Amino acid sequence: MFKDSSKKTFLIKIGGSILGSQDSTIEDIVTLQKQGHKPVVVHGGGQVISGWMEKQGLEPKFLNGLRVTDSASLDIVTATLAGLVNKKLVFDIQNIGGKAIGISGVDGEILQAEILDPDLGYVGRVTTVNPEPIEQIVRAGYIPVIAPIAVHKVESQDQNSVILNVNGDTATGAIAKELAVDSVIFLTDVAGIMDSDSKIIESIESEKISGLIRSGTINGGMVPKVQACITALENVRSAQILDGRKSRALLDFFAGANIGTRIL
Repeated sequence: MFKDSSKKTFLIKIGGSILGSQDSTIEDIVTLQKQGHKPVVVHGGGQVISGWMEKQGLEPKFLNGLRVTDSASLDIVTATLAGLVNKKLVFDIQNIGGKAIGISGVDGEILQAEILDPDLGYVGRVTTVNPEPIEQIVRAGYIPVIAPIAVHKVESQDQNSVILNVNGDTATGAIAKELAVDSVIFLTDVAGIMDSDSKIIESIESEKISGLIRSGTINGGMVPKVQACITALENVRSAQILDGRKSRALLDFFAGANIGTRIL
């Protein structure tokens, strides 16, 4: 994909933890688009989902860092991710002069998935990525803003095809790999991967990631991010974890600043 331009095509994952924060992420994305780069955005929204679940009297539950998603929870996940969060991001981009189209992994069957773990309910593992709708949106000059939900297609007459909730980091890695973008960037609420002395690891080879997970140096929400980076690096030149709370983080990164953690 996108072999014809000197400008970069990059995929940005905006973590739910920085949605609505007073950073410059949206402004940075629009600035890069106006410079001729081709952004693709995948977003989370976990905190917003939990807030709406609580309003409906539902208690958010998690297993190994993933949201347990029963039928009632799935309705809220779908409505929140593909509706409220997605359209607010599109609005914010357009409101400052950018061009964006909001979609989900269900649209055009961009993401197909299988049940990850019956104990998690309607949570999916991505099996197939259809890049064509994303490519068409980018070629038309718009930023695709993608909500991480997927289609679970079932051939059996005894079961129905359903929508599945997909971890946003995992979806990002799978989409980045299929699109073969120049770089994939995870914007989160930490400065990067920290070593055992709480210092930022500026760069690390992907082969060393599993050891850091086993030792507990990489833990919690950082685990799916680094695993997604490893997936993406099969077809992507670089993977970067940046502090999305920091003003101009994206612009500084594209200007060559040595910030965050690069996975090689």
